[in-house]
Amino acid sequence: MNLNSSSSIISLPVSSWFKAIAIALVLTLWTVTVAPPAWSEETAPTSSSEGGNASSAGMGALAGLSTILYLPLKAAFAIGGGIVGGLAYAFSGGNENAAKSIWTTSLYGTYFITPDHLRGDKPIRFLGVADTNDAPAPATEPVR
Repeated sequence: MNLNSSSSIISLPVSSWFKAIAIALVLTLWTVTVAPPAWSEETAPTSSSEGGNASSAGMGALAGLSTILYLPLKAAFAIGGGIVGGLAYAFSGGNENAAKSIWTTSLYGTYFITPDHLRGDKPIRFLGVADTNDAPAPATEPVR
């Protein structure tokens, strides 16, 4: 058996894995960015869509599939942001605001896709938004 032919056989499955991962990423990004606005343009149903019909079952299944594709990306981003925020805290001499700005953006946000997200009733926030209650108080002038 020729060594060159066996090495091409070994590299074939690796390239197919990369293709599968690329397709999964494209489908995830498409689901997150294109599908919710398209569904939000539909007219509201006249009957309750809380449960018990085929449409709600389909939305629940699609939400589960979307979460399976979306959650690993969001979790990886959050873990990376936690690490980078920790490094920013360490290298800035303990500046908590520098670390919090990174942590807020990466750790907060949507982790699970629900049917409400797919219908456009709730926004999907990949990047976290700072809570308005956590805003720092304005600096006051010292009393003279």
